[in-house]
Amino acid sequence: MKVLSGILSLLWKCYIGIVFCTLALVLYPFFFIVLLNPKWKKRSFRLFVCWSWLMRIFCFYPVKKVNVAQQPNGPYVIVANHSSYLDIFLMHSILPKHPFLFLGKSEILNYPIIRTYFKGLNIPVHRGNKMKSGRSFVLAKRAVEEGWSIVIFPEGTIPDDDCPRMIPFKEGAFKLAKSLNIPIVPVTFTNNYRLFSDPTNILGPAQPGISRVHILPAIGVEEMAELSVKELTEVCFNRINAPLLAECPWVKTEES
Repeated sequence: MKVLSGILSLLWKCYIGIVFCTLALVLYPFFFIVLLNPKWKKRSFRLFVCWSWLMRIFCFYPVKKVNVAQQPNGPYVIVANHSSYLDIFLMHSILPKHPFLFLGKSEILNYPIIRTYFKGLNIPVHRGNKMKSGRSFVLAKRAVEEGWSIVIFPEGTIPDDDCPRMIPFKEGAFKLAKSLNIPIVPVTFTNNYRLFSDPTNILGPAQPGISRVHILPAIGVEEMAELSVKELTEVCFNRINAPLLAECPWVKTEES
């Protein structure tokens, strides 16, 4: 039964891949036109919102916003747990009000189609190169000055084991928010790991279903000013972890 379930999940992942690639090819001419003029770049965000909605429709992934706290005026830093590539695909249609860019690991550039979109429209972080990594944060600051919000998954990767249990957060997102003096909007995805597990986990779970997301109360600049980077990192970790502990009690650890 477990093998059969794995095979069905693999077939579902293949279907998701086909939908993703088809939409990428269909929408590419529109993104290409937008990128011809740097002043048009923000129009790409509406295209990503459209793409996200199409993924939700054709892949049968409705979204249930369990808690929706009021968002501050942008720009801001969005931080979320990361247990599935669905976290990326769905983010634009979940938070469509203010344009944002992803600040993410450069390894994603190894995928040809994704590289085409990510390199020109988001900010890759070369974690093994301090100079290039520093340049990524300079680009992020510049983007915020131009009115973009920034999305960062502070775990830095999808955990290899025990999803959706989070691994310790890296401090980069919180240093960025404090240095730019902008709010932080925490987001929790509680079940995306069951709907679409890491593709490298060949027989890992994947199925249609409702994605549950919590948009949590923002951490304002006044609150941040009273916290060190380490304290702010811990506050965000605990805030994002709370819905996971409520919906997935097995993720609780001694540290939790």
